[in-house]
Amino acid sequence: MSEYRKRRLATVFIAAVIVVAFGFWQDFSAQQNMPATDKTAVPSSEGQALASTELETIAVKGRAPKTDYSRAQFGDGWRKSGSCSTREIILARDLEQEAVQDCKVYSGTLQDPYTNKMIRFQRGAQTSDDVQIDHVVALSDAWQKGAQQLTPEQREEFANDPLELLAVEGKANQNKSDGDAATWLPPHKAYRCRYVARQVAVKKKYSLWVTAAEKSAIKNILANCPTQRLPLQQ
Repeated sequence: MSEYRKRRLATVFIAAVIVVAFGFWQDFSAQQNMPATDKTAVPSSEGQALASTELETIAVKGRAPKTDYSRAQFGDGWRKSGSCSTREIILARDLEQEAVQDCKVYSGTLQDPYTNKMIRFQRGAQTSDDVQIDHVVALSDAWQKGAQQLTPEQREEFANDPLELLAVEGKANQNKSDGDAATWLPPHKAYRCRYVARQVAVKKKYSLWVTAAEKSAIKNILANCPTQRLPLQQ
């Protein structure tokens, strides 16, 4: 076989491998309910509204009573999409170098947005809680600020909305508890602008309100980043 023919066959083989690999990633991404995108890429927020502008469109009221609140008001745990749960989908979205099998994330690394720590995740009875999925707007906070008026289906959608969910350090999630921006902010100060912008996006999407103290806290954060825009819908 001529050297030219060898080189041509090698080129065709490499191209075929690339096509097959790309197709596999698309199929895998669809199975995991995730977009086939490079996780290291920062999506453009061009065209997204300014967080400070959208904050002014959110109603300001006092907290409603916490009467009748329970996690079950927002659905029976994590929703399943086929054999994948929302928790696994968010872990696969937010972790790097993740090992996934049968829609379960077994390991990976997380650059925690709340503390800026690098966390090595390993699935297991004693280790899975090292990384938890945070509801950026805490469910009980949402309940006291308008979610009582949503339908059960809307509340379940809220609790499983990727816009509302982040994989974070378990300890930070526990420290936050059901706090709003007036009572808790991420220790990692560089992330605070994006954090409150995400809260604004969630509250606007689901027609929830803020308290006066909460609005003041969010405005103080956004004053340091006046060009901060809402995150893209995920």
